[in-house]
Amino acid sequence: MNLLAVVAALAVAVTALPYVGYVALYALLRPAGSPARKRDCEPNVSVVIPTYNEATIIERKLDDICSLDYPASKLEIVLADASDDGTADVARDYLAGRDGPSLTVLHDDERRGVAPALNEAFQEATGEIIFRTDADSALAPDVLREAVANLGDADIGAVTGQQTEVLGDSEVEADYRSIIAKLQSLESRLDSTFIFHGPCFAFRREDFVPIDPNSLADDTEVALRIRRTGKRVVMDPALQFTESGVSDFRKRRQRKDRRAMGLLKLLFQQRDLLGRYGYYGRVVIPFNWWFMVLSPWLFLLDILLVTAAAVSLVGLAGLAFPLAVLGFGYLGQRDNLGPLQPLYAVVDSQVSLLVASVRLLRGEGSGVWEIDRESREAFE
Repeated sequence: MNLLAVVAALAVAVTALPYVGYVALYALLRPAGSPARKRDCEPNVSVVIPTYNEATIIERKLDDICSLDYPASKLEIVLADASDDGTADVARDYLAGRDGPSLTVLHDDERRGVAPALNEAFQEATGEIIFRTDADSALAPDVLREAVANLGDADIGAVTGQQTEVLGDSEVEADYRSIIAKLQSLESRLDSTFIFHGPCFAFRREDFVPIDPNSLADDTEVALRIRRTGKRVVMDPALQFTESGVSDFRKRRQRKDRRAMGLLKLLFQQRDLLGRYGYYGRVVIPFNWWFMVLSPWLFLLDILLVTAAAVSLVGLAGLAFPLAVLGFGYLGQRDNLGPLQPLYAVVDSQVSLLVASVRLLRGEGSGVWEIDRESREAFE
């Protein structure tokens, strides 16, 4: 047998093995729901929203919050604001004369980035529970009740939710979110999940540990630091939220690549977690290292090796393989792969992680985020 073909086959098998293992573990455990021992309660809640020039969508977000099934008198809205378009004034006018929620505005004249703004907002918030969300997202009516019920379990330090709808009808984003939700369910069953979602997560104010001011993944870092205190951080699919998404390859890059940079940076900074904190450090973190750090490079190597092996076996006809890969990507970003569409969502994530790795190696990455026009337009 051609030696190059053997090497290519082994490389593909090595890349796939951890994925097969996680799928098998999911099938064995069949995780469902939250692992928390939920308890009904109504503590005061501070809803923290980082805002930058959200004047056109902030009223819709406030509608969203005021419509939640939770006593308005027990809600505080905290805007971590760096806008110059009057976002805070729109919010003040909207809430003027209402019995609740109350409004606190922490305004920065200069943009410092999300992480330092949130560090301040979380510390200034007055509620027992802090619920973090984004202006360009929508929440299910019972999301706060589900969040505080999870945190009624003293062993749970933070909880995030599941995106159940993607505005923009993007199959790629919907498939990606579905895969991530299954991953989070398994990790929550084992111990704690790694990825948290900025539009929807909650924690006790007393458990907050300030995060790196240069963090590019503030949501996941908040949860990770709480896990270091000994409490579990989990995903509950009963906490449901909506966000926008697109399938177009180029349009996905701004949001996905920056997010990938943040997760990679966080894994490297917190690498001492490996092997510690129960199954979190022995299973969850190692798999995320594999998926985010190693697998993207192996994925690229696999394509190169399989292409070389194919050419060595059948000559120039072997170039049909990389052409097939390109065709797969072309159809995937157009939501035209049928039952193979979820596989493209995994491939797309690997591309983001590969691009993010290169950008981090080049020293790129700023905590000051750029406006995501696609997500804003979906809520205007």
